[in-house]
Amino acid sequence: MTKLAVSIHVESHDQALADAADAARRGADLVEFRIDDFTGQPDQLLDLIKKSALPCIITCRPDWEGGAFQGDESVRRHLVEAVGRCTRPPAYIDVELASYQHDREMRESATGAVDHPGQTRRTTTGLILSTHDFEIRPIDLYQRIEAMVATPACRAIKVAWRARSLRENLEVFEIVQQRHKPTIALCMGPYGLPSRILARKFGALLTFAALADGAGTAPGQPTIDQVRQRYRWEAIDEQTEVFGVIGHPVDHSMSPHIHNAGFDAVGYNGVYLPLPIAPSFEQFSATVEAWTSMESLHFRGASVTIPHKENLLRFVTEQGGEVDPLAQRIGAANTLTVRRESGKVRLHATNTDYAGALDAVCSSMGIQPSELKSQRVGVLGAGGAARAIVAGFAHHGATVVIYNRTFDRAAALADEMADLGGKVVAARLEKLCHACCQIFVNCTSVGMHPDTEASPVPAGQAPTGWGPGTVVFDTIYNPIHTRLLREARDAGCMTISGVEMFVRQAAAQFRLWTGCEPPIDAFRKIVNEQLAS
Repeated sequence: MTKLAVSIHVESHDQALADAADAARRGADLVEFRIDDFTGQPDQLLDLIKKSALPCIITCRPDWEGGAFQGDESVRRHLVEAVGRCTRPPAYIDVELASYQHDREMRESATGAVDHPGQTRRTTTGLILSTHDFEIRPIDLYQRIEAMVATPACRAIKVAWRARSLRENLEVFEIVQQRHKPTIALCMGPYGLPSRILARKFGALLTFAALADGAGTAPGQPTIDQVRQRYRWEAIDEQTEVFGVIGHPVDHSMSPHIHNAGFDAVGYNGVYLPLPIAPSFEQFSATVEAWTSMESLHFRGASVTIPHKENLLRFVTEQGGEVDPLAQRIGAANTLTVRRESGKVRLHATNTDYAGALDAVCSSMGIQPSELKSQRVGVLGAGGAARAIVAGFAHHGATVVIYNRTFDRAAALADEMADLGGKVVAARLEKLCHACCQIFVNCTSVGMHPDTEASPVPAGQAPTGWGPGTVVFDTIYNPIHTRLLREARDAGCMTISGVEMFVRQAAAQFRLWTGCEPPIDAFRKIVNEQLAS
């Protein structure tokens, strides 16, 4: 079973012991003591190993391999020899392949300190031979792997490099699956998170996590709490299905929080990850095609956000997949579903933004979508969000009036959506005060954090009919209570925040992927907590 190791940069004996104890409390299986800056106290190091709350890996990484040690190599050799004589030996000693190959004395010191077939003394410590590249995937990667595998004293191999795209994670998974020896294989940097979380799925020896934000010893290292809680570490196995949010950037997306919590709630064997893809169709197409093609990955779907919603539509069309007709009409999709039928990949693209918006409105009003035929809807804005909202309401027969600062854009959108079922017309923004709509939807970004005191409704131009019986819906969810909603509520309107749309579009995705009823109340709670933090 893949172990979860917390890397600890050792600054002092007491600090490292406290951190190891903290790692144990948080659920780590072992710790890596990085002693790059702690090489002058061998007695304290041996005591640290002896008293550690968890089995440990000892690593003293030189600066030429991405570490912080800049001293003489003789110091490292003596430390390795001392650690090998420890009364409570570490689980592993990590030595760089380059050092082991080219420094005879280091090779002899390491070989003498670890367990291997030719060892004449009793020890349980294993040797990890490692290789790192903090710039790019090494050209001679497989030659390095072969050299490590061929070394009799080497119990486990470790390869890590900085990835330039998500596709490089797939090579990591393939390396682990080869199982020549117990293997640690990782991609570093912003594209490398899948290799760290899915190490358990593919059977790696271990993966590394940090104790806290900012405490990592390698680029892109998540915290142990994120690995265990947010990404469902204990639930991951060989059959775990993989989902994620595709966009650029996606670092602060709330989707991993809610979908992983949803998997927990319904007992679904899935994990949901942030999946950054550089903003071009070529990058999107190459990456998604590679991920869907790897059968053992069990990649089953993704939420797709800016700037790839149009790319998703094009990709699925070119791949011969199925595109939801309304998503095709909107010109953008936000949900990819991947199925395997008779060994073939089948792709489906849809847009749950409009579904989430309609669900939020209908649920709040206590009506069915079919009853929207009697409603008049005022939509503020004519951009991407408005396209989905207008199409959704028009498709269900509502009369839609599009208000926009640039009238020509509103008119163009109205013409495009005119034959969907409901009546769609354009109006100038200054006419908003005379609107006689039952439902108003803000699809602009006006009022979004940090400009929270702005409103898309000009001062003094609120519709004269605002009051009981009027619904005002803001698609913005940060802040939850925008100025628009506060003023509408003060006027007696029913208000709906963007949280409802976000939660309900995510629920529609969850239903598509899993076939399970999503825990909407749990989704809503998580989003509110994330926005409040």
